[in-house]
Amino acid sequence: MERHKRLAILVGGGPAPGINSVISAATIRARLEGLDVVGIRDGFEWLMRGDIDHVVPLTIDAVSRIHFRGGSHLGISRANPTVDPERLETTITSLLRLDVTQLITIGGDDTAFSAMRLEQHAHGRIRVVHVPKTIDNDLDLPAHIDTFGYQTARHNGCEIVKNLMVDAKTTSRWYFVVAMGRKAGHLALGIGKAAGATLTLISEEFPPPIRLRTVIDTLVGAIVKRLSYGRRDGVTILAEGLVLCIAPEDLEGLPEVERDDHGHLRIADVNLGEILKAQVLARLRGYGIKMTIAAKNIGYELRCADPIPFDMEYTRDLGYCAAKYLLTDGNAAMISIEGGHFVPVPFEKMLDPETGRTRVRLVDITSTRYAIARRYMIRLRRDDFTDPHEIAKLAATAGISADEFRHQFEYLLDFEPPPLLLDAQGEHSSEETAAAPPATD
Repeated sequence: MERHKRLAILVGGGPAPGINSVISAATIRARLEGLDVVGIRDGFEWLMRGDIDHVVPLTIDAVSRIHFRGGSHLGISRANPTVDPERLETTITSLLRLDVTQLITIGGDDTAFSAMRLEQHAHGRIRVVHVPKTIDNDLDLPAHIDTFGYQTARHNGCEIVKNLMVDAKTTSRWYFVVAMGRKAGHLALGIGKAAGATLTLISEEFPPPIRLRTVIDTLVGAIVKRLSYGRRDGVTILAEGLVLCIAPEDLEGLPEVERDDHGHLRIADVNLGEILKAQVLARLRGYGIKMTIAAKNIGYELRCADPIPFDMEYTRDLGYCAAKYLLTDGNAAMISIEGGHFVPVPFEKMLDPETGRTRVRLVDITSTRYAIARRYMIRLRRDDFTDPHEIAKLAATAGISADEFRHQFEYLLDFEPPPLLLDAQGEHSSEETAAAPPATD
């Protein structure tokens, strides 16, 4: 007698626009093939405790219109069954008790790792595929393939930053906007570049560990340069992952940093925007410059936004392919769409051999895309220190001598990528004959 087959779907990690579209498309495809489909509520949270009551049947009628909405129809959690072999086995046993033979996981790099380990420990009892989801855009897909939710998050982030840019100019103030992206700066850079923010700082541009002074000097230099053009306003986008790369000793003694019961720094709870605001204002006061700076975090406003059409279409393709791949005996792969074609990425190819974890895709700071982003930022550049008129203007704005300005800021050029020149073949060159004009917003 053929064993009863059931497909389960669960969501791990943080929310991202398009989750419901994956759930909907996968459910519809599987139900049309005659499979029962169940939704596992709250990720691995209950399964790894042996609790199988938090399950909902998924039908075509129930999911046919949820793809328009943000959030997760099945809830979400960051519960990790791989931290304990017993929890992993309990998770597998829970799924088997539910008659699940096929599983679709939706999530970021941590959920992908859990899916891979679960499939390995199931030893053929459960076939598993993973649909990559994260607004951070940091899963190890080809450079031209975004993770779903990223484009919607960037779109909504741009709308917020556009309004802040108008407010900044109207009120003659600066905004330090911290965008999500704990491991990679894709979202911060995507928002900053698209909106035309004054500058964007991401951890990839600095060799670790990042010194706090370097970040502060980069911001102060940008503000002074902006002032030398007669503008007292600006908007900086900061990737939240910067704080994880700053040398811990540089954060010691700062009143804005929280500590646990043992006196250790709570790095995960550091308010990057407020720390940089306080430090930058102190530096500016030393130059006799009075400035208003407001710190703002954006991220939670983006994660559960209704998906834009790009992500709705993209995620329907991913959900369909996830179910169809399982229905044709596919297993142990991450689902991707590349150039309009379905491409399964085997789980073993997702692992970083050095860390044993899923690979993380960082911003390629050698790319043309990043080089263009830098060209439109207001920040200190090589040109500023080779042109005697520019260095004199900058030093006068800061109220110090040109030599002292060099002493304080010229080291930042060590972090500047080579200038960009495109030849007939579209290749990079290390020389540039003309400097781009500064951006106006």
